[in-house]
Amino acid sequence: MNENAEQQHSAGARNLTAFPEAMRDQAFLTWLTHGESATRTRAAGRIERWQAVLSGMADGRLTIGSRTPVAGLPAWVTPEVVRGGFATAAARAEGPLQPYEHEAASLAKVPAERRALFAYCLTEPGLARLYALLDSGRYEILVPEEAALLVVAWLVRAGDVAGALDLVEVLEPWADRLRFMPRPSALPAPDVQAVHRRTVGDVGASLSARRPNSAVETQREALAVWQPFGDELLAHWLETAGTGRVLDRIPGDAWQERGERLLRRYRVLAAAHTRCAKHRDPKENLGILRGALEESVAGRPLDPRRLGLLRHAVESMVRRRGHPGSVRHSELRARQAVQAARPSHHALAQLVLRRLSGLPQRTGAADVTPLVSDVSPREAAETGLPAGAAIPVAVRRVVEAALSAPIGTLVERGVVPSAEVLAELVPQLVAATDSQAYQDQALRTLMAANYRAFRNRRSLLLLDLARQVRAEELPWVGAVAEYRAHDQGKEEVAHTALRQLGELAVQAFPGTLLPNPLVRELGVLARQADAGAPFVEELASDIFMGAFTPKFLAAARVAAELLGGTLYERYYGIDYAAVRNLAITEASESLRRTHRARTSPGFAKLCAARAGESDGRTWSVAANGKVIEQAQILTTHNLATLVGRVGISPEPGWADLARRCFTAVCLTIARTQGNPRPLPMIKDAAYAWRQMVFHLSLCGPAEQARMIAHLDEEMARHPAHVAVRLAPALTGLRQAAAGGSPEAGEGRRLLGWTTKAHWLAR
Repeated sequence: MNENAEQQHSAGARNLTAFPEAMRDQAFLTWLTHGESATRTRAAGRIERWQAVLSGMADGRLTIGSRTPVAGLPAWVTPEVVRGGFATAAARAEGPLQPYEHEAASLAKVPAERRALFAYCLTEPGLARLYALLDSGRYEILVPEEAALLVVAWLVRAGDVAGALDLVEVLEPWADRLRFMPRPSALPAPDVQAVHRRTVGDVGASLSARRPNSAVETQREALAVWQPFGDELLAHWLETAGTGRVLDRIPGDAWQERGERLLRRYRVLAAAHTRCAKHRDPKENLGILRGALEESVAGRPLDPRRLGLLRHAVESMVRRRGHPGSVRHSELRARQAVQAARPSHHALAQLVLRRLSGLPQRTGAADVTPLVSDVSPREAAETGLPAGAAIPVAVRRVVEAALSAPIGTLVERGVVPSAEVLAELVPQLVAATDSQAYQDQALRTLMAANYRAFRNRRSLLLLDLARQVRAEELPWVGAVAEYRAHDQGKEEVAHTALRQLGELAVQAFPGTLLPNPLVRELGVLARQADAGAPFVEELASDIFMGAFTPKFLAAARVAAELLGGTLYERYYGIDYAAVRNLAITEASESLRRTHRARTSPGFAKLCAARAGESDGRTWSVAANGKVIEQAQILTTHNLATLVGRVGISPEPGWADLARRCFTAVCLTIARTQGNPRPLPMIKDAAYAWRQMVFHLSLCGPAEQARMIAHLDEEMARHPAHVAVRLAPALTGLRQAAAGGSPEAGEGRRLLGWTTKAHWLAR
């Protein structure tokens, strides 16, 4: 290992320790200072998990950065992973027995232990129970391990007893620790064509956790209770104003009796309505009127100071709203009464919660319209809410997240607001596509459920180009691999899904990098389709070790084939012919090797040289970021692969996508004004700018020129400082479009990473 590599590993090791320590300390501070007990409880759980990470790293039970981070656990076991990809020493499928396991043990009349349940499932009655679940599809797989015994049962029923025994041999050492049984469900398997962002149960839990808005409910109490009571007090004191001033005359005993009744009612109201505090403040008008009445009813004369305060309070109240009962006063109170009578968001959310309670809780909802419709007459009679009251927008948005529909529909309706959210939903789609390779319906349903659970497995932090565990590495998936069909039709289905998903992501979020979870799903579909499409992930700059896997150079070669001689090549100063030759050379060398190359040294050297970091004498996150950014530029971070190998053709057209990318750039740069930490936004703007240049490069010459000419018009819609900041970048773009260098004269090439002060941040 050379000196620079040693420096990189040393810096990476320090980062590995520093991050969990910071997360633990942050959780401890929350636990120590937060006012809500539920938040403190969650913080305590985070403290425990982060301490487990640190303890495991210290005593050698954890090897962070490895694909088998927990000592003794094979790679296929799903680890518990916390933020940043750090594994704790636990597995997701271990821990106390779940309620469904206790119930199964009771029904089987075996000890409530996992090994006893495992053994029972291999008996004739146990297999019969598993067969019934396979046929009905009424089970859930929350972690992949819960699919294992169903696969054993399927193999036995298919006559592959040897395959079943081989799988049991792999699972048996972990039978007392891990859950290998499925969870029974009252519902059949979900519709494979529809996806949902949140389940009905998730939405219900979110609405249940909502509390009434304190400020709104305080205002409602003031309007409905204390202002009407204050009007009564005011009217009572006005009876003493014989010649226009309070206490010019003293009414008789009836006034005193009414005063006593008012004070008794006040005490009842104060005990029942505790949100408002003004009536208790002796300096507020209501407090002054009440305090003076208590003195008078008690038979004590008002001193001059209290009398002055009383007269001022009465006069100011009359001046502001008029006499109680006057037209002006009555109209005001009528408007306020209407406002106070409106149902609270909390009350309407509770109504929606009632509607949700009648639906299956662990799936999405095929139609959310009835859930967010206005209050019906029947519901009004049952709840006291006014008939026809509309469900608030904030509540509607929560419910709409449970809509179960084709993924394109969810994007159109705004249920999927970002590429990151899209990435969360894609596993549901890929699971359906992947499972089509199995001809047996029961196995198809099982493998789809297993894949959905596997994609909930959080990614590990990996070093030294280690690869995340793939679904096919799970022993129970490998056990049924021979039952997958490999006909042309399955590849066509996968390719169609790949193209549609790629178009959807680029069309919906043109100015956003494809997030890593989405890239991984695209890679799965590409393998199923045998598309020869190299998809590359975004690398973490804080643990980057200066090396790239060969697929990065393969992706750059695809970009070279698509973009040679285009605006993209000129703007970023790329020699795509050299990139293509480098790829051919390394591919030839790879064929002569007896082992597969783990890295592409030529690509790494090219990226470092383009970043100006080729001397290798310094290591920093920013320096790493510059190298990684050059890799993204050379590969177009999957855009060229989607166009050149997958064949996407987004419906709005490349010019429209370029325009929307530029809008994203302007919006992002606008947020740098006065921002003490502008660099993250500058990086996002540079990513969107690069994708704009890519889209422009696919336009015809006339369309490209027209689009570039209209960028000033789009920029004029944003704050003036945006145009000032982007002027050098726009000049550079136009110079490149004209065949020149983007950095000639006042032009600049817009990049996100730098080890110096960024020109956009000045």
